[in-house]
Amino acid sequence: MYQQSYDPLHSAFLSTVAAAVPIAVLLYLLALHPYRDAAGNSRRGIAAPYAAFYAVLAAFLVSCLVFRMPFLSASSAFALGTLSGLLGICWIVVAAMFLYTMTVLTGRFEIVKESIVHISFDRRLQCVLIAFSFGAIIEGTSGFGTPVAIAGAVMVGLGFRPFQAAVLNLLANTAPVAWGAIGTPIVTLSSVSGLDQVTLSAMAGRQLPFVSVLVPFWLVATFVKMEGGTWKQVFEVWPAALCAGVSFALVQFLASGSAELHLMTDVVAGAFSVICTALFLRFVWHPKTQFLLRSEREALAVAGGSTATAMTDRSKWKYAYSVGETLHAWLPWMILIVCCALWGMPDFKKYLNALFAGVTFSTTLLGSAFKGTLSLPVWDMPLLHNLVQRMPPVVAAGAKPEVARFTINWLSAAGTGVFVAAVLSGLVLRLSPALWGRAVAQTLRRMKVPILVMSLVLGLGYLTRYAGSDAVLALAFTSAGGLYPFFAAYVGWLGVFLTGSDTASNALFGSLQRITAEQLHLNPVLTVATNSTGGVMGKMIDAQSIMVACAACYEDPKDRAHALGPIFRTVFWHSIAGAAVIGLIALLQAYVFPGMIPALPAVH
Repeated sequence: MYQQSYDPLHSAFLSTVAAAVPIAVLLYLLALHPYRDAAGNSRRGIAAPYAAFYAVLAAFLVSCLVFRMPFLSASSAFALGTLSGLLGICWIVVAAMFLYTMTVLTGRFEIVKESIVHISFDRRLQCVLIAFSFGAIIEGTSGFGTPVAIAGAVMVGLGFRPFQAAVLNLLANTAPVAWGAIGTPIVTLSSVSGLDQVTLSAMAGRQLPFVSVLVPFWLVATFVKMEGGTWKQVFEVWPAALCAGVSFALVQFLASGSAELHLMTDVVAGAFSVICTALFLRFVWHPKTQFLLRSEREALAVAGGSTATAMTDRSKWKYAYSVGETLHAWLPWMILIVCCALWGMPDFKKYLNALFAGVTFSTTLLGSAFKGTLSLPVWDMPLLHNLVQRMPPVVAAGAKPEVARFTINWLSAAGTGVFVAAVLSGLVLRLSPALWGRAVAQTLRRMKVPILVMSLVLGLGYLTRYAGSDAVLALAFTSAGGLYPFFAAYVGWLGVFLTGSDTASNALFGSLQRITAEQLHLNPVLTVATNSTGGVMGKMIDAQSIMVACAACYEDPKDRAHALGPIFRTVFWHSIAGAAVIGLIALLQAYVFPGMIPALPAVH
């Protein structure tokens, strides 16, 4: 039995520094390490696969030498993270990119783009509609980086620069994340903390709507500054940004506290935001001046035209497609939403997991039990399952050893639902055998490096979890005493950065948040929910999300491999500031507005 130690060097400071070494290595290599490119230019940040590999080596050294975790157990933890990531995250993103590639090859994606463009020709408003409102719908259905991939690809197709599209979609994929993949983070948070699921969802729904109102303005400001615009041009579209944010926030607040709708919060809020913003722009208000990309403005200047004239002429373009053609082009995305909603239903998951329950087996794999049914095989990870003991104060005294099982839910996995949507979409779009082959080949070629990086980083996250170094970092925040509600957001932020998933962060620190709250006499509903809401701000800087953004937005594999560092440096301070906003909201709710914290249901 490996018992985790949260002060292996007998110094809280030195133990915390040691636990932070793998993260520091990853950050330094991704964002700061100097090198010269082929042209002799000085740059910072090495290619993501190498950075992830060296960070994993650092994690093994710290886990085995400092924390004294047996090497074979550490290897098993790393393998569990890699395997879980392949099925739980990579499968979703690959299937989503497969669907997107098919729509591109059939030309239907052009119709989708045109239908979005004709809502508004203003590039600022396209950012809000695509990255924020449409991205929230995709987050609600599949999560795990899928909205960044799909919405990012849409924006690149509309002419936005790859770097720009990646950054904007990472910023937008924040407020909806707590209810991603049909509420998976909230479901997980409830199971590990022992608190009521709807109450935790309602608490998150009383924090994130404030951010939801802010995000559209945040996006517009970031985009305009990237394009050399002015603050006046940022605030010119405040009515539309306010419409998009408030409509989303209102439904987010209402749905999150509903027993019937709380798991579908993102889907209904995103859809309502798209509809309200589109109708507002169509019938109520539109900016007096249109904002173009810098490249478009430069092209107009060379041609001797003006932005105002060009946009006036462009706004008179007639939409070239019929209602039927538009609906047919959007059908794959509608199928995606339906399939993901279906796969997110607990009863349907149970049905799929029991589909081949009559076919059972039992054997050993690497000396550990590998058994189950054909539809739900389970492998107890060797030298790890029930052989790692978390200790107080991270868990209550006498807690059970850590479970370490790789459950191969290949039928009920969210990625399978996305893949079924992709296959059905291919049939609807009537792909020829040659196009099927091209779609598969292009998807695999585009995703091979991101899959490698995501696998390495997820393995690293699981290794730090079972070694206990993640808990050392989290415990460093718990020394804040009465200020802990503020730092509770950074505990969740740290978890998402380490694991790439709000769901995984909730599994990691949900129990710790409740225990800490009870020790400090704080409301556990507030601190536990803040783990998830603070975690959403870490989503924009985790290596998996950035790698997914690179895969979707960059065509050239070399550009893709070296884009991660610059993107990370750009979004890092946004992430820190976003977590601070959540922390301040939690602090105010703890001491100034405690009435905003929902009460747990009475136990009968």
